[in-house]
Amino acid sequence: YDVGTETVKPTSYKACKWTPLEPRFFKLMEDQNKRNKYLKIRVSEEEMDAIKRKFQNSGMETLSGFVRTMIFKCYIVQMDGNKLRQIHKLASNIASSINQISVRVNSTGKIYDNDIAEIKDGVEQLWQPLRFLQTQIL
Repeated sequence: YDVGTETVKPTSYKACKWTPLEPRFFKLMEDQNKRNKYLKIRVSEEEMDAIKRKFQNSGMETLSGFVRTMIFKCYIVQMDGNKLRQIHKLASNIASSINQISVRVNSTGKIYDNDIAEIKDGVEQLWQPLRFLQTQIL
């Protein structure tokens, strides 16, 4: 993530997934006059700058509303960077195989059963980690 002038490469990736609010949260958010508790957190200058940028990009009117929305409508999913690199490598291998096969088909005009089997095998290898990631997100 970007903090000021530095770019930090995380070892695990986090994603914010928007989810429908539970009915009890609608009641909490409707009655703003009952908000009588104060939440205070400490952040670094770089973190505050990042929060302000995200707030400004959100188009929301208040920082408090932005923070509440992020808390009640999002959840954080931690993904292992190694798994994401593995998926990227598999996708690149499949793309390379498809490209090689398409070049051969364009030059010879023939497609072989082995070519189709190779693509199917690669896609199946890619789907396995994607299904796992899907279970982590949904």
